[in-house]
Amino acid sequence: MAKINFGGVEENVVTRDEFPLDKARETLKDETIAIIGYGVQGPGQALNLKDNGFNVIVGQRKDSKTWDKAVADGWVEGVDLFDIAEACQKGTIIQYLLSDAGQIAVWPTVKENLSAGDALYFSHGFGVTYKEQTGIIPPDDVDVILVAPKGSGTSLRRLFLAGSGLNSSYAIFQDATGRAWERVISLGIGVGSGYLFETDFKKEVFSDLTGERGSLMGAIQGLFAAQYDLLRKRGHSPSEAFNETVEEATQSLYPLVAENGMDWMYANCSTTAQRGALDWWKKFRDAVAPVFEDLYDSVSSGNEAKITIEANRKADYRSGLNQELDELKNSEMWQAGKAVRKLRPENAEVESLQD
Repeated sequence: MAKINFGGVEENVVTRDEFPLDKARETLKDETIAIIGYGVQGPGQALNLKDNGFNVIVGQRKDSKTWDKAVADGWVEGVDLFDIAEACQKGTIIQYLLSDAGQIAVWPTVKENLSAGDALYFSHGFGVTYKEQTGIIPPDDVDVILVAPKGSGTSLRRLFLAGSGLNSSYAIFQDATGRAWERVISLGIGVGSGYLFETDFKKEVFSDLTGERGSLMGAIQGLFAAQYDLLRKRGHSPSEAFNETVEEATQSLYPLVAENGMDWMYANCSTTAQRGALDWWKKFRDAVAPVFEDLYDSVSSGNEAKITIEANRKADYRSGLNQELDELKNSEMWQAGKAVRKLRPENAEVESLQD
């Protein structure tokens, strides 16, 4: 484990150089990793582990779309694809990758099939952190560990195939065997993490829920919508409003920020953009800071967990969710975005080749 300085603060970080893939495979050579759930994180983690040479099986509900997806990805029923209970029985490491609502529903089955010395693995601290609401209380005789890739399972798989990786956090909630650390680090390397940084279950879920509702999805959609609506109200065309709000950000500026940082971006733009950005960023920070305070308080109090759990229990939740998603999809801004994406040079070239 290395101590890395992040902006003047030292943190514990594990890299592939310190803990290479060969060491991870050796550590888990006698383990069977059961991936429970094949929805968002399951496919990427399962396939990456399999390709990296680990003993992996998948547990999923039969006669479901995700079961069919697992079959399409090459998992074979009775060989490395089983129903959830049987996969849990066969596994010594249970990677519990169902949705938060799915974990609550299936927990009695998983708990019943855990054996002493097993490892119970999460990629989100929700179930354990909010155990009073979820009922997910692991037995004392199993390791409880977490690896949380900082991105979707799709991105994890795509970057793995490209020879890269997503950074991941790791945490140990319970070390029953004395092997929890080597197990969690081996799994983190095995799923394709770029590097692993230390956290705990509570901090992981607090930061994750804040990020999803904040700058990763909720706040950024709100910011996009506010600027797009303003430009349209002031007479700008949908194409112009979308390009100035979303397209330039995602296609030009954000990749450069990812490569070099926002400080580099500020130093390498026009003097007009530079002056304006320097004058206005603190105003935006100060405007949204109270919203983020309210958001974090709602997360840490358990209120966001309560809202999520109660919403998923409603019989009509899925239909209501689809209506909300359709509202977003059918908004003028994202319909304009659909048209803009079709006009990108790479897409136009593909279309011309298909004609």
